[in-house]
Amino acid sequence: MQPSPDARTAADGGVIHNIGYRRYEGPRLGRGYATRSLYQQSLRAAFGLGRSGRSKVLPMAMLALPLIIALVVASIQIFMKIEKPILDYTELLDAVVLMTWIFLAAQAPVLLSRDLRHHTVPLYFSRPITRADYVRAKFAAMISAMMIVMGAPLLVLYIGALLGRMDFGHHTVHLLYGLAAALLYAVLYSAIGLLIAASTPRRGFGVASIMGVMAVSSVIARIVYVLGGGEWADVPEKANWAAMLSPSWLVQGFTNQVFGLVANSRVVHAPGAGAAVLFGVEILLLTGACYWFTDRRYRKI
Repeated sequence: MQPSPDARTAADGGVIHNIGYRRYEGPRLGRGYATRSLYQQSLRAAFGLGRSGRSKVLPMAMLALPLIIALVVASIQIFMKIEKPILDYTELLDAVVLMTWIFLAAQAPVLLSRDLRHHTVPLYFSRPITRADYVRAKFAAMISAMMIVMGAPLLVLYIGALLGRMDFGHHTVHLLYGLAAALLYAVLYSAIGLLIAASTPRRGFGVASIMGVMAVSSVIARIVYVLGGGEWADVPEKANWAAMLSPSWLVQGFTNQVFGLVANSRVVHAPGAGAAVLFGVEILLLTGACYWFTDRRYRKI
């Protein structure tokens, strides 16, 4: 049998075909670039960007509703020429707390559950990232997303106050108080939400568990607060210790005490300077513990 023409060519030494590949001569990007890329992709995913239209509805609604509330408050203050703000910046955060819970519960599993279920990430990395890089990128993305949801309404309220010719110094200082409180909320909420989301690849379980933890802890804190005299006209200081039972109450009590926002006894606050230190330590411990357990969770994956 005669050999085919291709076989004869291979036997004679082969042929090199130029199919257009070129040598890469750009910068050699490392783990830092890969981690930042994962952060950007996760932050976009938290708002449904790059995904289907249905995936954008809930996160955009939870972003829009606090903005609308802030816009309404700012408009009333401008047109009625009210000298004293209807809502302070930290009070606005308390008013939209349910929306921030829903955003956290819905989007924290989006950042983790699909990766856990399929054991893949949606990006191709030319340099491998470590487990710690992955956890850091996800935490940074969730905290950034929460800051956008809570920080944007504060800026709208601030712009409205300036347009209404309210006191510039007072509102600038209180805006900073509000942003500091929003950062604490974002860090603590994200740590708790991501730890729960990392515990299960089932998105539905993650959503229900996060909402359950936030709502149940708040109800328990409310019950203990009432039992401690929280419904009395002059609330005793001991009732405010109930704030340590709920993440949202904890940050609220800490910031109100530290920033001197306790207008009367009915405002939840840490009962004294020593209690404020304890509240701050609890926030740090909760955040650190959640991060450590999330990082530990990924050692088994």
